[in-house]
Amino acid sequence: MTLQELHKLFTCLEHDLRPQRIRNELMFKLLATTGMRRQELVDLTWEQVNLENQTILVRGKGKKERLLPLHPIVLPIFHDYKETLLEQQKHYSEPIFYNQKNKPLNPRGLHKIFKEILERAGLPAHRFSLHHSNR
Repeated sequence: MTLQELHKLFTCLEHDLRPQRIRNELMFKLLATTGMRRQELVDLTWEQVNLENQTILVRGKGKKERLLPLHPIVLPIFHDYKETLLEQQKHYSEPIFYNQKNKPLNPRGLHKIFKEILERAGLPAHRFSLHHSNR
């Protein structure tokens, strides 16, 4: 994805009026700024995120862990997103991302959301895919 296309995607996310806007903006800005895989994103729990140190601990293939820096643009989005969650969804062992039925998001759901947002942004959905791991 070019910088121009990424800008178009981010602008679309930022101007979305739907309730899931903050979740979507956080997910795709995290993917774009950290390089994590879609499975790693949907597996994230609150205990892996350290907003004070601005880091995120990602568990990848083969249980390998890596500490990634959080880009400053995602920090306020994390705070805003947390405000939209139910109290029990903020527990350190809970997944960060949920679908509209309040179930943990899976890679297929994330992919579907990604394709839909690309279309809304006027980007050719067939040209882009999310980095996925083969677990």
